[in-house]
Amino acid sequence: MPELPQYTKSQLALRNGQDKPEIWVAYQGIIFDVTESRLWRKGQHYEHWAGQDLTPELADAPHTHEVFVRFKAVGQLKP
Repeated sequence: MPELPQYTKSQLALRNGQDKPEIWVAYQGIIFDVTESRLWRKGQHYEHWAGQDLTPELADAPHTHEVFVRFKAVGQLKP
């Protein structure tokens, strides 16, 4: 598998469904493109906002990390 490009938190924040057409979220250092998900329209999914690292918020979600297998990994979050 080719190495994914790295993005900063600031670059991820621009993919919030408002500033750029892409809607991205990060989980455990991997950035996923959720643009095509009807659940992420306008960059919001329940109380969660796109363009950020959702790792700490997943514990409160009604689903597990397995939900991310549906989405394409597009990058790595720079530490």
